[in-house]
Amino acid sequence: MADFTTGKPLGAERMDGAVDPRTLGFATTADLEPLDAWPGQDRALEAVRMAAGMEHADFNLFVLGRQGTGRHSAARAVLSGAAAARPVPRDWIYVNNFTDPQRPIAIDLAPGNAELLRLAVENLIDDLANDLPAVFESEDYQARRRSIEDRFSAESDDEMEALSEKAREKDIAILRTPMGFGVAARRDGEILTPAQYDALPREERDRIDAAVAGIEEALGAILKQMPRRLKAQRRKVEELNAAMVEAAVDNAIAEARSRVPDEPNATGFLDDLRKQLVANAEVFLMRPEGAQAGPFPVSATRHYMRPQFEPFTVNVLVTNPADSGGAPVIEESLPTLSNLIGRIEYAAQQGALVTNFTMIRPGALHRANGGYLLLDAREVLTEPFAWDALKRCLSTGEVQIYSAGERLSLISTVSLTPDPIPLKARVVLVGDRLLYYMLVALDPEFPRLFKLEADFEDRMPRSAESTALYARLAGTMAQRAGLRPITAGGVARLLTEAMRAAEDAERFALDLGQMSDTIHEADYWAAAAGADSVRPEDVEAAIAAADRRAGRIRDLTQESIARGAVLIDTDGARVGQINALSVAEIGTTRFGRPSRVSVRVRAGSGKLVDIERETELGGPIHSKGVLILSGYLAGTYAPDLPMSLWASIVFEQSYGGIDGDSASAAELMALLSALAEAPIDQSLAVTGSVNQFGDVQAIGGVNEKIEGFFDVCAGRGLTGRQGVLIPASNVAHLVLRSRVVDAVREGRFRVIPFASIDEGLQLLTGRPAGDRGADGAFPPGSLNAAVEAKLRRFAELRARDLRRRPGGEDRR
Repeated sequence: MADFTTGKPLGAERMDGAVDPRTLGFATTADLEPLDAWPGQDRALEAVRMAAGMEHADFNLFVLGRQGTGRHSAARAVLSGAAAARPVPRDWIYVNNFTDPQRPIAIDLAPGNAELLRLAVENLIDDLANDLPAVFESEDYQARRRSIEDRFSAESDDEMEALSEKAREKDIAILRTPMGFGVAARRDGEILTPAQYDALPREERDRIDAAVAGIEEALGAILKQMPRRLKAQRRKVEELNAAMVEAAVDNAIAEARSRVPDEPNATGFLDDLRKQLVANAEVFLMRPEGAQAGPFPVSATRHYMRPQFEPFTVNVLVTNPADSGGAPVIEESLPTLSNLIGRIEYAAQQGALVTNFTMIRPGALHRANGGYLLLDAREVLTEPFAWDALKRCLSTGEVQIYSAGERLSLISTVSLTPDPIPLKARVVLVGDRLLYYMLVALDPEFPRLFKLEADFEDRMPRSAESTALYARLAGTMAQRAGLRPITAGGVARLLTEAMRAAEDAERFALDLGQMSDTIHEADYWAAAAGADSVRPEDVEAAIAAADRRAGRIRDLTQESIARGAVLIDTDGARVGQINALSVAEIGTTRFGRPSRVSVRVRAGSGKLVDIERETELGGPIHSKGVLILSGYLAGTYAPDLPMSLWASIVFEQSYGGIDGDSASAAELMALLSALAEAPIDQSLAVTGSVNQFGDVQAIGGVNEKIEGFFDVCAGRGLTGRQGVLIPASNVAHLVLRSRVVDAVREGRFRVIPFASIDEGLQLLTGRPAGDRGADGAFPPGSLNAAVEAKLRRFAELRARDLRRRPGGEDRR
């Protein structure tokens, strides 16, 4: 039940929302326990906890609310707490696909094993790069190879020696020439010359020819065996090489296995790697140019970094150490396509772009896999392809890496198609309410993928418990920022400012960002004054400084009124003229200002002209408010007669857009003043909306509106008659600046609540409004009687005019 009387000025104690520091129970916030919770956000935090603990897919979360309410920090804290209790997710690596290098293979490993495997493989490559060349240069290898070569060479030599002996018995010589082997006759150990051969008897020549032919045939048979023997020799050497390689590789693989915990995926990879190392051992025998030219010995060289060894390495995409303490909580501040789903990098080689599996880089979804990903909804929606990619990953349950160029078919170079990574992560989007409701309305996939919403409150009810929580919150902010503790008086002033921000003396605003800014600025003023703690005057100085910084346009508006450029009366009385109040919002600046509303009336066809609407300066809500006036007139006055009024209503000297219905009560009273020809007291301003029954309704910005008119009156000199009429339902919202409260306390300014148009008219004109009596008439001399009489007069004039017109047509 209201503890004030409508139509009577309010006391100063109802206007400032003051909190008594003595009721807070502490000297400074240093005496209070830190607060790790978020006051007033129980409903939202319950939704965040549910999303954090839900195991089912598609129960992703959208955190909505105003900026500054702690959405990000609260969600991050709750998710971090839940993540600590979850298992550490598995590691993921990419390895080369030797069958199809354009399709790298993804392998998952136990937490922490990816780095162990990578290091083990790098050491394996380094060891083989050092050991294999040494193996093939060792005396053991050289001896075993010579043994193979000697065995095959001995077989050939024995056959040649036997043939040579047979040739000597027949006086035939086997000669080795640059062109190959040759056969010739000899006599007494000397090769016969052609002349000597021709001089021999025919029988002797025939014998020599037959012997030479036989030796040549035998020699040919031996030479034909040579390639087969060389091939068999090479096969034996290759078998020796393979055995040596396998021995070296097996030793290296065994060493690598000892460095990696035993698990099937790691073991399977090492088995496949062994086969590839044995099959491609020759790459380890390639000597780099200038191998001995570096400052370190060859044994200390990082061989795994050389290009020919890249196919055998391991690309660690994501690793989570086993002792990392739970699941990851990743917050991506720049959610581009590549930052979300990863990317494939390229290197320029001889004018071409090349890539391989070692150039695959992870995205936020990879890093958050098994945990939580926190994203700003607006950032995701404004990045090209990012929103589409996020939805696709959530829908398919896997992360496929691709680029915007591939999506648009703009890349012609060879790229990779890595195995997709299975995705199990909870995505949390943080954004404002408008974005949430637009996504629900316009994106059919959104409600399916984001089934949970956490709606952060803008305000919380004022109570002893919430006051104590707010005090602890202020102290925690100061402590964590390394600022001075805040006195009880300073906290009380912060609480009052929180009520003003909430536009409600019974609510605290939950704009933690604004509160933090005020505490920081107050600490600055406390430091300037040499104080050890933040006092109420320091908080007041911070608030005043912020108002002054943002007050240039407000001051210019007040100056234009003070100089008479904008016409506003603050004394006297005028018919059909009233001071209405509005709030101007420009950027972060918000201030109240008075506007003159004037009304002219005459007999007509019942048309109420809203000049703002006719000139397209009035918004739809303002136009609705003006149309309500017609409903009030038609239902209140002369119900037995047609409405025969023509009236024009205008905001004087208004050159910009106007919207809202907070001036509809003022417009109606100005209209009734014009009809009753009753002057309105110009020392009063009016704000409030009205319904068709004449009830005055609450409006927004009541504090700024009162202060705007107060500053005009104060600039001209306060008389004690000046004041503002506000809806009675707005009394609970009053948290006025001290300058206004002090003037009210001293009787120099008034704030008067009213509940109906009749009550407001009586206050403005000094005449009773009058209620319709049992005879159906308003009391003589009342305002309503005068209004009804004027409307009946207009109806009579209109009827007379219609009778005079041919056909009775009304063209007005």
